[in-house]
Amino acid sequence: MYTVTKEIHFCYGHRLIHYQGKCANLHGHNARAQVELHSESLDKRGMVYDFHDIGRVMKAWIDEVLDHKLLLHQDDPIIPELKAKKEVFYPMPINPTAEALAKLIYDYAISQKFPVHSVTVWETESSFATYRK
Repeated sequence: MYTVTKEIHFCYGHRLIHYQGKCANLHGHNARAQVELHSESLDKRGMVYDFHDIGRVMKAWIDEVLDHKLLLHQDDPIIPELKAKKEVFYPMPINPTAEALAKLIYDYAISQKFPVHSVTVWETESSFATYRK
């Protein structure tokens, strides 16, 4: 099995509702997502997938949807205030944890027909979550 991994850096703010601890407060992260593709064979160029093509598609989507956005659970009580002030945020059906972000990115990569093996989101230099099927 061959694998290639493209790393994409982004920044986001979030908080977790129904959580006891520091992450219940609004705060931010400098994150990185690692999108790992796999294949049993290589294409005629000798590649699983071109790094440029992975980056072009995935970085554009991450930049548009997640980068420099406030990621919130859709039931977060701050959302009405953000809407009233026309602030930018991205509502999610679950808490915006590293695990949830890994699955969100994975699902987008699959929708773009990438042969995804896994997506890992590093929330800090020492903490990360991975989603794979």
